[in-house]
Amino acid sequence: MTSTISDMMETYPAEINTDRELMAQCVEACVECAQACAACADACLSEEMVAELTKCIRTNTDCADICEATGRVLSRHTGYDANITRAVLQACAQACKSCAEECEKHAEMHEHCRICAEACRRCEDACNRVLSAIG
Repeated sequence: MTSTISDMMETYPAEINTDRELMAQCVEACVECAQACAACADACLSEEMVAELTKCIRTNTDCADICEATGRVLSRHTGYDANITRAVLQACAQACKSCAEECEKHAEMHEHCRICAEACRRCEDACNRVLSAIG
């Protein structure tokens, strides 16, 4: 099954030095993770014990913002700067790792945290795969 993200990568008219499907998978993971983090933060705000979830909410919102930015940077190829790409991928992988660790602390009590942690782990992995590919 193709996605709009994959389709857009395939239609880019110039050469991309990294596997297009690998890049598309990473962008998709970033978009999915950003959505999961935004939804998890919102769900945390509705929990009775919201004060105990302050760090989770903060980590979710930071991760969502970083994932969104990373997905946008990876979607642009003209005038490519590998240093910027590496930096955003490293930041995204770290944000996802931190968010997953925080959400995992609450996963047994809150299903939204479990789902979010899984999305964060997938995105962290996708970012690390692209980092390995670009060297």
